[in-house]
Amino acid sequence: MSVSVEKSKTVAVPWLQAGDRLSRPEFERRFDATPNLKKAELLEGMVYMPPPVSDQNHSQPHFDLITWLGLYRAATSGVVGGDNGSLRLDLDNEPQPDAYLRILTECGGQSRIDAQGYVEGAPELVAEVAANSVSYDLHVKLNVYRRHGVREYIVWRVLDEAIDWFVLREGEYERHKAVSGVYRSEILPGLWLDAGALIGGELSVVERVMREGVGTTEHSALVARLRKKG
Repeated sequence: MSVSVEKSKTVAVPWLQAGDRLSRPEFERRFDATPNLKKAELLEGMVYMPPPVSDQNHSQPHFDLITWLGLYRAATSGVVGGDNGSLRLDLDNEPQPDAYLRILTECGGQSRIDAQGYVEGAPELVAEVAANSVSYDLHVKLNVYRRHGVREYIVWRVLDEAIDWFVLREGEYERHKAVSGVYRSEILPGLWLDAGALIGGELSVVERVMREGVGTTEHSALVARLRKKG
C-alpha cells in the first residue's frame, strides 16, 4: 500500500524595500528577514531606508551627540537614553532615531518598555543627525514625532553646520531659542548645549556647559522629583 506524504512548504518572507507600504507588524517581520540590514524606519506606513553613512557626515557627529546626551544621563537618575532603538508609536510608525532621552515609566515618563523589549510611545526628547536624511527628518518624521508627543526634537543638519531644536507647545513644534549660543531644555532641566561647540567638535566646551547645566537648582529639583516618583 502506497502512502502519500505531503511536504510542508516554506514561504519565504519578502525582504524590506524602500518605499514599501506596510503595517508595523509586517514591517517588523520583513526587517527581521532582511540580511545585513542596519537601519530602516516606518513613517506614516512607508518604509524609509537611508543610504550608507560616512564617518565625517554621520558617524563622527553621531558619536559626539551620544557623548553629550550620555553626560546628562549620567547626572540624572530616572532618565535613560537610547541609540538607534526602534520606537513603536502606532501601527503605521516605527522610527529608529539616532538618539533619545526618556524619563523612566515609574518616574512619570510618557513611554514604556513593552513585552518584546521595545520602547512603546514617545520619549521626552529625540535627536537626529541629518545629512542625506534632512528631507524627511524635517518633514514627515517631524510631523510623526509632533503628533505622538515627543516633547523636544533636535535635528543636527551636518552639511549646513546647524542645529534645529523644536519644543512642543499646544500641539505644535516651535523653534527653541538659544541664549548666548546655548540651548537649555525645557522638559529636561539642566540639559544644556553649546551648539557651536558641538558642531565644531569641541567636546571639552560641550562638557563644561553641560556641567553648568546639571549644577543648577532646576536640575537638582528634577532629580529629586523623579526620585520621589520612582
